[in-house]
Amino acid sequence: MIEFMPGKLGENHSGNNSISVLIKPTEQNTSMKYMLTWSERPQGSPMEYENAQKRILEVFTQWKAPANFKIELFVIRVGDWGGYMMLDCDDPLAVHKFCSMLPAFVFEVRPVVPVMDAVRVELEAITFRDGLKRQ
Repeated sequence: MIEFMPGKLGENHSGNNSISVLIKPTEQNTSMKYMLTWSERPQGSPMEYENAQKRILEVFTQWKAPANFKIELFVIRVGDWGGYMMLDCDDPLAVHKFCSMLPAFVFEVRPVVPVMDAVRVELEAITFRDGLKRQ
């Protein structure tokens, strides 16, 4: 939960011009949704590509998803050595560990939220903005 500290816009307790924000932990689920994408990291010769692909499969076939990985989608792009994974996880370091396990890939990890949740908070933000007094 985020709460703004009492005071006027532009002043805070330290005397500089900023807004103080207090972030309080909540009792809600701390799991976060992540969308992972990966592509093959550029290699050298065709033989190096073949060896990298063999090693990727050797490592991946022995991997077991941790208990805190709730995989919702796990797909490979057709004709490519890359893909997508959508998962819920309560530990960003577990996600980082997964990405570190396969150094032949370039990973991008993005925290995501369901579209209807995003729309709800965007409407709340618009309502807040529209309710502000203009100076």
